[in-house]
Amino acid sequence: MKSVRTFSLASAGIFLIYALSMGVIPGIMLSATPPTPGLIDFTAQAKHGRDLYVGNGCTYCHTQQVRPLAQDKVWGRASVAGDYAYSSPELLGTERTGPDLTNVGARQSDVWEQIHLYNPRALVSQSIMPSYRWMYEEKDKAAPGDVVVPVPAAFAPAGKVVIASPDVLAITAYLHALKQAPLKAEAP
Repeated sequence: MKSVRTFSLASAGIFLIYALSMGVIPGIMLSATPPTPGLIDFTAQAKHGRDLYVGNGCTYCHTQQVRPLAQDKVWGRASVAGDYAYSSPELLGTERTGPDLTNVGARQSDVWEQIHLYNPRALVSQSIMPSYRWMYEEKDKAAPGDVVVPVPAAFAPAGKVVIASPDVLAITAYLHALKQAPLKAEAP
């Protein structure tokens, strides 16, 4: 019986050492990583948009990490740890069914994103992204303060205007905030 107890305590001790050395300590060290110089924290609206981005499953198809590979240069410079200082948990993603969104705020406008969320095929004919049309309101006439989305006529509802909801504005604020800060080596 004594050997079972000794074995159990030794096993628990080894497990604890491995858990601390492989999970807890690296997590603490990564949490202390300073932000990349010039990186701007998310606004409250963008943070809400990030929550909606996660909640609507966008992370299943989009990555937010530029690898140090030639084919990734189109998305921006290679990502570094400080790029994620304000993103917890980090939304790196594992698959690119859709494009990488690391630097999308520098590549696309808010209006482009609003149209794309309403009907992706209005801008990218071969897109397989689902439409988030249910997040918009279609009205006969815009009211003061409404954000009218200029959906191309072929994709717009007949006789109606498309109004972005506060959730759409939050998601586009988050996407617009996804901009890489230049690294010192990249400065002119």
